Amino acid sequence: MSKRDYYDVLGVSKNASPEELKKAYRKLAIKYHPDKNPDDKVSEEKFKEAAEAYEVLSDSNKKARYDQYGHAGMGGAGGFGGGQHMSMDDIFSHFGDIFGGAFGGGFGGGFGGQGGGRRRVNRGTNLRVKVKLNLKEIANGVEKKIKLNKYVGCDTCSGTGAERGSGQSTCQRCHGRGQITQVTNTFLGQMQTASTCPECNGEGKVIKNHCKSCYGNGIVKGEEVVNFKIPAGVAEGMQLSISGKGNMAARGGVAGDLLVLIEEEDHPDLIRDGNNLLYDLYVNFADAALGNSTDVPTIDGKARIKIAAGTQGGRVLRLKGKGLPDVNGYGRGDILVNVNVWTPKTLSKEEKDILEKLKTSPNFKPSPSSKDKSYFDRMREFFS
Repeated sequence: MSKRDYYDVLGVSKNASPEELKKAYRKLAIKYHPDKNPDDKVSEEKFKEAAEAYEVLSDSNKKARYDQYGHAGMGGAGGFGGGQHMSMDDIFSHFGDIFGGAFGGGFGGGFGGQGGGRRRVNRGTNLRVKVKLNLKEIANGVEKKIKLNKYVGCDTCSGTGAERGSGQSTCQRCHGRGQITQVTNTFLGQMQTASTCPECNGEGKVIKNHCKSCYGNGIVKGEEVVNFKIPAGVAEGMQLSISGKGNMAARGGVAGDLLVLIEEEDHPDLIRDGNNLLYDLYVNFADAALGNSTDVPTIDGKARIKIAAGTQGGRVLRLKGKGLPDVNGYGRGDILVNVNVWTPKTLSKEEKDILEKLKTSPNFKPSPSSKDKSYFDRMREFFS
């Protein structure tokens, strides 16, 4: 099933302001919030869909990529920014403050049996790597395997941060809610505020005996080999997001994401222009006048093209469908072959004599027809 357009999900236009995006998301999330729709899988999916759309459109960089490349530009690898595997903890940790008091003590207050107030969800930091691709990999898509040095869960304590056998206990100050409530008397009456519990740092639990391997953090430095697929048609500067493959969060929280930045290797012959590939072909004067066949490079090898007799310098020949696929699946580009007629810089006496005899021939006198467009006409068409 194809993903819905993010603007359609939120019911806003592409020119919607940040406040309009926030208002539209808040309305949908309240409507489909798990507290209002218990055990309703359809509402839960709509709740996640709205959160994913808002997460992308509220970020100027992600919004720009989405507007240019659609869902494929978000990576399609899961998690925020293009995936479908975000958890409720992801959403609550990202957007908890957008709801204020809509659900008791805070967004997600009743979800998961937390009562009034929500515990802070630890989130690991994101990792960013650069991956350089050649033209063939970009054309066909590729699967990559990389080894990451990152924070991973501590094996000694299974990521809890507590010494084996000791475990964690409920914070006595906030009673496991992760927040404490204070009531202040003002001239307007009593004002109630909620803040993160300083005792447990918002986690709702405290550790009595810290693990000696990770010193209570639940994470240690380690390595992980990650496999991921890069879709065909990606471009320089595009970023893919792989959910949950960043640094592990402290004490069993939500892992960060792996951000893959695409770089392109230069091809020895072909130049990329969007989904098209450009190639400069140099032919000698005799071949341009008499006609000939020659090979030009393609992504996968070579293709033979015909140079018609009387070909003029600057003519562009098109190899349809031999370019790069569109990252959103909208067809494929072409290879555009720009024909340059090579004028020799040095001549032998015999060659000079031959050309002296030919240059007075009527056929050697320039007589462009209406089909032979000037350089300026070609530039005008190119940039129009």
